[in-house]
Amino acid sequence: MPTNLSNNVALVTGASRGIGRAIALELASAGATIAVNCLCEDDESRETEQLLRAAGRNVLLCYGDVADHEQVEANVAAVVETFGRLDVAVANAASSVREPFHSAELSAFRRTVDVTLWGAVHLFRAAANQMIRQGTGGALLAISSPHAFIPVAGAMAYNMAKAAVDQMARTAAVELAEHRIRVNILTPGWTDTPGERRYRDDNEIAKLGEALLWKRLARPEEIARAAVYLCDPANQYINGSTLVVDGGQSLWARSTT
Repeated sequence: MPTNLSNNVALVTGASRGIGRAIALELASAGATIAVNCLCEDDESRETEQLLRAAGRNVLLCYGDVADHEQVEANVAAVVETFGRLDVAVANAASSVREPFHSAELSAFRRTVDVTLWGAVHLFRAAANQMIRQGTGGALLAISSPHAFIPVAGAMAYNMAKAAVDQMARTAAVELAEHRIRVNILTPGWTDTPGERRYRDDNEIAKLGEALLWKRLARPEEIARAAVYLCDPANQYINGSTLVVDGGQSLWARSTT
């Protein structure tokens, strides 16, 4: 059955580019009314808005730092004030500075944890409370990473944060089941995003892809389709689950350690 989210309002954090933008666009394609959180107004966030409006959906842009729980609460309140409800919340926003932990600048280390872990906690808390008040259930989705279970060198803060996000989401699934709020985890493999290209040029991206089982990195839209599947209310028995979309990357990583 084709996904139909026409009666749903969805909020996606970290949606100015990459996977977050792709998820917002795919949710819109499935019929959802869309709110997106972006850190600030810039060319990327404006482009996301233009793309969503071109898809013919009602759109709300919310700005602010997800590491600030008051800002996240305000974003959720703005969604409800504008659209009357919230049915889907996707915790995608993340930060990562790659350097050895023993020499890392601690402010950057903490920032990674604050955005990646606490940003997800803040969204889940605010969205869950709104969904409980509505009394009609809902769907929460945490965007995780193979870093949650593969100790990638130079990325300790991100590894820690994503591992904690997974356990946070599983615990939320147990606690929210009585309210018929589903909580799931989506684990993308290496994906060709602007964030990834902060650290690698075209040749390095291609070389990395060739080393993977599927011989390329994932595309954001491939991750987005999986996200929409997990948020689809038709799939209400999928709860507390982790869907890995990595072309076999985690098998490859384990086989080469």
